[in-house]
Amino acid sequence: PLKLENSPHVVVVPSTTDFAVSDASEKPSSQDVLLKSCLRKVPCGPDDNTKEVAKKKVQWIDISGKQLAEIKEFESRKRADSESSIIDQSFDSAIDFASTVFAEDNDGKMDLKWNLLDDQGSYGWPILGETLEFLRVGLNGTPDKFMKDRMEKYKSHVFKTSLMGEHMVVLCGPAGNKFLFSNENKLVTVWWPSSVRRLLGPCVATSGGDEGKQMRKMVSCFMSPDAFTRLYIKTMDLVSQQHIKTHWQGTEEVKVFPTIKLYTFELACRLFMSLEDPVRISNLATLFNVFLKGIISIHFDFPGTRFYNAKKATSAIKNHLRIIVSRRRAALEEKNPDVPPQDLMTHLLITPDENGKLMPESVIVNNILMLLFAGHDTSSVAITMVMKSLAELPEIYEKVMREQNEIAKSKGAGEYLQWEDIQKMRYSWNVVCEAIRLSPPVIGAFREALTDISYAGYDIPKGCKLYWSSSLTHRDPSLFEDPAKFDTSRFEGVGPTPFSYVPFGGGPRMCLGKEFARLEILIFLHNIVMRFRWKMVIPGEKIAYDPMPIPIEGLPIRLHSHHAVA
Repeated sequence: PLKLENSPHVVVVPSTTDFAVSDASEKPSSQDVLLKSCLRKVPCGPDDNTKEVAKKKVQWIDISGKQLAEIKEFESRKRADSESSIIDQSFDSAIDFASTVFAEDNDGKMDLKWNLLDDQGSYGWPILGETLEFLRVGLNGTPDKFMKDRMEKYKSHVFKTSLMGEHMVVLCGPAGNKFLFSNENKLVTVWWPSSVRRLLGPCVATSGGDEGKQMRKMVSCFMSPDAFTRLYIKTMDLVSQQHIKTHWQGTEEVKVFPTIKLYTFELACRLFMSLEDPVRISNLATLFNVFLKGIISIHFDFPGTRFYNAKKATSAIKNHLRIIVSRRRAALEEKNPDVPPQDLMTHLLITPDENGKLMPESVIVNNILMLLFAGHDTSSVAITMVMKSLAELPEIYEKVMREQNEIAKSKGAGEYLQWEDIQKMRYSWNVVCEAIRLSPPVIGAFREALTDISYAGYDIPKGCKLYWSSSLTHRDPSLFEDPAKFDTSRFEGVGPTPFSYVPFGGGPRMCLGKEFARLEILIFLHNIVMRFRWKMVIPGEKIAYDPMPIPIEGLPIRLHSHHAVA
């Protein structure tokens, strides 16, 4: 350990990490108190060499011995957990790093409060904030518990916290959802944790303002009902049937989640960039699995952490995509007749924005990466949750089967599904909606205040980060009677209370791929139900949110084929 001059802190600085620690004598001077630019020479290696730490924003470090003991106790409990294989690796990284850099002999702690919401909430530990608790309740299968506990403690639907290295305000319930959705690009704008922004780069998901609007407009043209009718439905039906024939037929047991992920990723590659080579798809899928584990993680960029591994995987993915984009651009310039004219990649390469400018190649790569991520990951979770529900509720399966059988009877031999067929799947879609109410693929999202905001009697300063939760309202008994019960009738008639059911977000930034996901899910559901019924190998298998809901064993099922289906 190193004793820094004029400081009570005892600190160990890893040689691979740039980190700066403030003197105890220095005092915060603004509302931005928790972040402070500083320049310091810190001994950083076994030979006591010095290393200049560049000016950057760093967090003040203050922690008591009691808090450090709590961290280590948490680590011990976590490692003893028999289900630790599913635990987010970020826990290990965060705890190891915290044990390394936090002070061990500082009894007096600085005031780390913003002048915000007074005592409505807590920022938790330095750097980590309340991230560990937020992740822990998710991994236990109760992501809404984090919000519920604080709403009860502070008797409010608004509270402050610190997640993913950022101080933020949480707005709970339909009123909070409505406020954020209705004020997009006026009072708030999209914001994501640094791990997401660093990995994805500028794209339709991470960009706000005019730039975000331009990107969103270009991508939305490819997500129109006309595009679905012309381009998607036949391909989705074909790929779904091929996938089931290859990976499901002729086997007695299948792990649903990893198998469905393969299907949705293959479909996204086919539709967005006409990639059909199974070897290249497999290579990309392997990299994507590493990328996905770090997309929402604590931003610790050193070997062994999820973020570090995800950064390496992202670089490799983007290199693959750059090659594909460059070859497509060259083929378009040469007017090669074999160029796929109707996929997303060609659309982004040839379509100018309102100012007549074409999208830069690097931004095209970022957007394809984002759409491959969004176009397969959330859908695979939704399909998995639907199949779990149908296994647990045979009476629901029978109703879905009857509806899908009526549609199948109306088709000729070898005829693919059409737009009109999808519109007839009303009950099946209600089943999907209820499944993702109970287990939303996206449990919440972030915004940033564009200006000083007054909400529910609280003042929220410009630049403050905000969070809203779908998992909270989806299980609110005041909004959904007997919320743990699977009840498709909630989506009949006028449906749920406005802003209470929000699996796709809302407002101007409602998920662009909502209709894409509906088609992808229903077409697969039609094909799988027409071929099999199934039972869970592990009844009551636990669902962990990491951050999406994932069956901890992958949801193994036993298949029973309908012999009448070839």
